[in-house]
Amino acid sequence: PQLLQLSGIGPADVLKNAGVELQHELPGVGENLQDHLEVYFQYHCKKPITLNSKLNYLSMALIGARWILFKSGLGATNHFESCGFIRSRKGIEWPNIQYHFLPAAMRYDGKASMDGHGYQVHAGVNRPTSRGSIKINSTDPEAKPTILFNYLQSEQDRQDWRDCIRLTREILNQPALDDFRGDEANPGIEVNTDDEIDAWVRSNVESAYHPSCTCKMGSENDPMAVVNNKGQVNGIDKLRVVDSSIFP
Repeated sequence: PQLLQLSGIGPADVLKNAGVELQHELPGVGENLQDHLEVYFQYHCKKPITLNSKLNYLSMALIGARWILFKSGLGATNHFESCGFIRSRKGIEWPNIQYHFLPAAMRYDGKASMDGHGYQVHAGVNRPTSRGSIKINSTDPEAKPTILFNYLQSEQDRQDWRDCIRLTREILNQPALDDFRGDEANPGIEVNTDDEIDAWVRSNVESAYHPSCTCKMGSENDPMAVVNNKGQVNGIDKLRVVDSSIFP
């Protein structure tokens, strides 16, 4: 969307404010921004069987060396080898919650998040309804655009996250995990009410790095569509968009 806007293709008011001459008005350019969010649901493990013992510099160096030399060992997988998709309620067409299970409890930077052994589930809401935008501020292609994600703007997204936390806790407290499950480290047993869950999610949620949909594909009757079903920019000859911004 930034390239289109800098080229004079996009919402007229955005281009005017940025000092860009309007070449072709397409109000959907830069709108409809979507992303996936996720949280880490973590438990201590009662048995010393997780990868937490490997989250130190020496172990990671040895793991890396083995992979470089032999393409084998713990470095030959990203360890998200188990996942799941569920529906949080009846009446929806697609699973709206996804899981990635990891045999370690760690931070996003790869460091251990607790002493001893632990495991975690990356839990997230699929198809959020909140929408954001990307808008240029000047004619300078090096200038950073204004990006507004509007995370958790809609009440439906917030309710989906409440359901997600409660269902995740229910799944991780099944008898099959009794021999392994220690104390709940995150979010913690004190996080129960809607307000407590909302606050914890806002403080701990992270992007899954899937920003997309700002040049959405749509029908010719959709005023916010930027490209057609062939990726061609509406109203412009010989111009296509071929990245994830065309997701609707």
